[in-house]
Amino acid sequence: MDNYLFSGMLLICAYSAGWLIYLITMILLRRWGRVISLKSFKVSLEPLKRPLRFLIPILCILTVIPYLRLAEKERLVTGYLANAVFIALTSWLSMKVVHILRDAILGRYDIHVRDNARARGIHTQMRMLANIVTAVIVLLTISFVLISIPGAGHIGVSILASAGIAGIVIGFAAQKALGNLIAGIQIAIAQPIRLDDVVIVENEWGWIEEINLTFAVVRIWDLRRLVVPISYFLEKPFQNWTRTRANLLGTVLIYADYNIPVKAIRDELSRILSESPLWDKKANVLQVTNMTEKTVELRALMSAMDSSALWDLRCAVREKLLEFLQTRFPGCLPKVRLEGDKK
Repeated sequence: MDNYLFSGMLLICAYSAGWLIYLITMILLRRWGRVISLKSFKVSLEPLKRPLRFLIPILCILTVIPYLRLAEKERLVTGYLANAVFIALTSWLSMKVVHILRDAILGRYDIHVRDNARARGIHTQMRMLANIVTAVIVLLTISFVLISIPGAGHIGVSILASAGIAGIVIGFAAQKALGNLIAGIQIAIAQPIRLDDVVIVENEWGWIEEINLTFAVVRIWDLRRLVVPISYFLEKPFQNWTRTRANLLGTVLIYADYNIPVKAIRDELSRILSESPLWDKKANVLQVTNMTEKTVELRALMSAMDSSALWDLRCAVREKLLEFLQTRFPGCLPKVRLEGDKK
């Protein structure tokens, strides 16, 4: 009984010492966090609080287990359990560190600015890499926990040592899933799509809202979500309107009668664009692009900083040019001529 009492008191002392060390660690982390924030990195060390709350006391308990006055079997079982918990908590802490580093880097790149092509690329790469590292940490954690348990160690060693064979077996069982996983890694490197890219996928126009290891989510203009396998963007053609930059060119087509004064329409287009805050002052062209037996086709070319601004700009230009024609040149609207035989 005295041995169990001594062992219990020793474990309580170790646990209390762990909590004291934890409190001191939290004070140091808060100070370091403020210092890091002054160096253009907005690092939040708050996520480390929860795993450290359990990890440090467990570490202290591990140090006193050899001194417990217990039977050999009881001491070994206690040590195995504590070791497995320690490995799991270390894995939890590692994943938190990965997320902290990811958020610290992403905090320097704002994807909500107008010209955000580089920021979207960094966000895409960092999120994909963080997901891959997290998956590897989980796999290693399972292997090390199994290795630490007597009788199950060979399973953990097999997971690490025969990764190639396991990959072949899993590859046959889940070819599409692994294909999407590999495609996700390729997309993180090559970046045919990035977060907030404007794309047309399956004849649907929208923005890349989310990129995961195996699928991507496209937010369609009417707020629907299109979930697409990540391999789609490597195997099938799609339109990416913001691949190199966010600003875009747009057109408005006008169909009018042959007697339309093109110069007056061109001047009116310049006036409309100059008064619009949506125009980025880069493209302003009006051209006669086609003539049929009934109408003349005019194409107004304009530019804007992004797809949303371009859509609003095209709608505004179309409306104001129509109003201009109706008011100033109503006779230039499309019409059908009928002529009788001359006698």
